[in-house]
Amino acid sequence: MPVIRMENFGWRYEGQERWALRGVNLSVEQGEFVAIVGPNDSGKSTLVMAMNGLIPNNYYGVIEGSVVVKGMDTREHPVADIARHVGFVFSDPESQFLSMTVEEEVVFGLENIGLDVDEIRERVEWSLGLAHIPMDYLEKPPYELSGGQKQRVAIASILAMRPEIIILDEPTSMLDPVGKTEVIEVLREMRRSYNATIIVVEHRMEDIAPLADRFILVHDGRVLRDAPPREFFDDIDFLLEHGVFPPEPMVFVSELRKMGLYDGPIPLTLEEAISASREALSGLRGR
Repeated sequence: MPVIRMENFGWRYEGQERWALRGVNLSVEQGEFVAIVGPNDSGKSTLVMAMNGLIPNNYYGVIEGSVVVKGMDTREHPVADIARHVGFVFSDPESQFLSMTVEEEVVFGLENIGLDVDEIRERVEWSLGLAHIPMDYLEKPPYELSGGQKQRVAIASILAMRPEIIILDEPTSMLDPVGKTEVIEVLREMRRSYNATIIVVEHRMEDIAPLADRFILVHDGRVLRDAPPREFFDDIDFLLEHGVFPPEPMVFVSELRKMGLYDGPIPLTLEEAISASREALSGLRGR
């Protein structure tokens, strides 16, 4: 049984004529890493807010179809019920901070669910380790941290709750290059060592492609493509036409295929792209 199932889902915000999403049918299985991409204002954020119940519970609008999360129809269950299973990380980490220190921020949710001191201590150490936050940062105010550190603290506070599903809505969009690299590394670590369903809206496809089980393209409120990474990126022209800009190594190898110099799969990593380019150039020298 999928952990998330959307059937003919649509949403139109109050006061808007245009549907933010319409006719969305998809499911997400336990343990999948799903990447969601698309141009700005395509409906990506609306899609993930529907997956954690913020839509329709915290926004006014018109709904079609259904979203079922861990057996709960989001039209019938409050966000608090769904939040027991789904953790949500926003693009702006400061919008999530409620406390004056890193420790208080990570502990806040654990105290609210009534865990004992030993369990809280164990979860704090585990989540900070997974998010690459040193323990000597516990007494630091979050506002003193760098952008990447703030986002990693926000992720740690969600990890500490050990949700079965973690959704990250453009977690690197407000960060500098160093902060983006730090957060991507945490996603890699989560993929390696945390058995949860991970759904991430992200523009840095070169970092996400080797991690994801599936990519979903959202365009103009509809899901246009839902496929494993190699299949998803196989038609570069289609993605470009719909406002998605794949990593340059993928585009380069795609051009080599058009020229008849390479007939293998689209590479997902820089190393694969270099290997494919060498194969193409080797064939060219042999002509």
